[in-house]
Amino acid sequence: MTPPPNLNDPGERAAYQRELRMVARPVRWMGVAVAIIAAVLALVRARYAPQIPMVLPLFLLGVAALHMIAAVVIRLKYHQKRMNPAE
Repeated sequence: MTPPPNLNDPGERAAYQRELRMVARPVRWMGVAVAIIAAVLALVRARYAPQIPMVLPLFLLGVAALHMIAAVVIRLKYHQKRMNPAE
């Protein structure tokens, strides 16, 4: 892994922020997508199909929350490893 960035330098800090944004990006986007699907499903259930059990949108929201938490943990671990490459 490359040496830790100098966060006191604005150019290196901006580059590191862009690098961090790319970490776990698919996991975060999957969480957002699942949350949108859950919201649409809840809306469809409320207006057109009350026979759909409410537990399904709630389950999907839980899955979306787990994706977001996983992305935060992955990003945190990446940052820790990037700042302390010797460990």
